[in-house]
Amino acid sequence: MSRIRDAIFDRMEELSPAEKKVARSLLADYPSAGLASAAALAKAAGTSTPTVLRLVTRLGMGGYPEFQELLRREVTEHMTSPVSRAAGRLASDGGDTLFQRSVALRVALVERLAESVPPSEFDAAVALLAAPCRNVVVSGGYFSRHMAQILALQLDQLVPDVRYAAEPLGRDIGSYLELGKDSAVVIFDLRRYELPAKGVAAMAKQRGASVVVITDEGLSPAADEADVVLPVAVDGTPFDSFAGLLVLVESLVEGVFQRRGEAALGRMRQWEESVQIHRAFRAATGAVHDRAEAGDDES
Repeated sequence: MSRIRDAIFDRMEELSPAEKKVARSLLADYPSAGLASAAALAKAAGTSTPTVLRLVTRLGMGGYPEFQELLRREVTEHMTSPVSRAAGRLASDGGDTLFQRSVALRVALVERLAESVPPSEFDAAVALLAAPCRNVVVSGGYFSRHMAQILALQLDQLVPDVRYAAEPLGRDIGSYLELGKDSAVVIFDLRRYELPAKGVAAMAKQRGASVVVITDEGLSPAADEADVVLPVAVDGTPFDSFAGLLVLVESLVEGVFQRRGEAALGRMRQWEESVQIHRAFRAATGAVHDRAEAGDDES
């Protein structure tokens, strides 16, 4: 158990924008960031030392020395815990096959979602995407654009006016020029971070739109402009893994569906009635073929 991490999760929605920056920086490099000086943590978060100290007070600690002492105790307990030592031995067990190790790694990434994504931030993202919006625009990076497309395609069946912007600062810039105070933007930007992400986030904020940034635990520079930040563990071999990212995307979609209720279900029915899906046609054709063969056998 992490008393400090849990306290951050519990109070995230109460924090000021500057305090949230400190909290996100701390969570992105936990607990190491908090073991540095208050000034160093403030610099990493792009805020001030007084902001760091205010956050510590909000977390229920008397000062920065007490905060660091609690962090050191957590580190010590983790290192000396029999469970931690046993888990380390299990992880290094050479008896597992490559496939077993690969699966275990990705299962661990999914489980880390509970540690990297504050529930209040997740709920805020769902609320933004489920609320009546003028439009929702989704964009991604070189690899993460595939996850962005999945989110946009599924959201479009639950809420109206969802657009995927393949080239946000190019041919799709019009989607951002139409943003307003009742609009929402979702930006995927994972390491190695891409310049358009921060530019798009800043553009959206200038037009009054709400910005959700989905990033890795290192935090994209675009997170500085975000109303909501959802950090995901992506460690993988040889490339970053999207196992946790996919679960987060599916969880967001499920959250929007649950929040919109009958309105989402009604839009899904419209899709079913209006859109001809090739695989559904194939399934229907197959059923007819099967019945025909059965008739031949009976004759």
